[in-house]
Amino acid sequence: MCTFLRTGSEKMRFIILLIIILVVLVPSSYGEMYKWVDEKGTVHFTDDLSNIPEKYRSDAETRKPTKEISAPEMKDKSISSPPYKAPKPSEPEGAEVDLLRRGEVWTTEVLLNERVKRHLIVDSGASFILINPQIAKELDITINENTPFIPMTTVSGYILTPLVTLKSVRVGKAEVENVEAVIYTMLSGGDGLLGNSFLNKYRVTLDSIQGKMTLVSMQGVPSPDRPGGYGRDFWVSQFRFYRGFLEILKNLRKNYESRGTESAKTELNRINIAIQYFENQLDEWDRKASFAGVPRNWRK
Repeated sequence: MCTFLRTGSEKMRFIILLIIILVVLVPSSYGEMYKWVDEKGTVHFTDDLSNIPEKYRSDAETRKPTKEISAPEMKDKSISSPPYKAPKPSEPEGAEVDLLRRGEVWTTEVLLNERVKRHLIVDSGASFILINPQIAKELDITINENTPFIPMTTVSGYILTPLVTLKSVRVGKAEVENVEAVIYTMLSGGDGLLGNSFLNKYRVTLDSIQGKMTLVSMQGVPSPDRPGGYGRDFWVSQFRFYRGFLEILKNLRKNYESRGTESAKTELNRINIAIQYFENQLDEWDRKASFAGVPRNWRK
């Protein structure tokens, strides 16, 4: 229902109210607005300065539209929390063990198969752990027709020696399972050598002044540059070792094949078993490497 305005004053108030509403709702893009009051006290609004009588222009008030802030101009003043950083894996603790000087060499106590303790010479130049036949007997290790034999260099040349696998080897708190070892009687009469089939799993530091050896595991937390927890040098050295030993055995096989004697046939059979063993080991390392995501060029 519509109601008509009856008086002039009501009409004037309505007009003023309408103007105010329009000013409030007017888009900011219309520019500046001017407010002026005439001699009767009536308030006027206009966006054109020329519409204001000249005598009122000096008293006119300018109303600037609120500036809109576009999205690119707005600044995010919120305080963001720092990005989460995963804690770096701690360096593996080293196992420190005592060394015992014997002549020109260092020995350390080694526990074999959780049964037999012996002092073995620390020898990073030996490819395998070496134990004498007496220790092998105490460990109930038997040699049969399926045992691989590998060449060992001696003063008079090389001989074929049995290669066995120890269930475990522990030095202090450092322990490795399924460790290869050769059985051989040392000329010096010692118990044996602590060689690289154990030592290459660790970073080894010898302190000759304090008579200590520290073993820090080569295996760390798996990462893209350390597949399986091991770095490139470890993987490369493992594959090179087994491939290199396999090549030595194959060349030795050719030598025995050319002899044709009965004794040569016996030795040849042992060498063939050793070749099969090292080929199986290579396959096993390749399987482990594939599972860990080791690059192909690390396995050459």
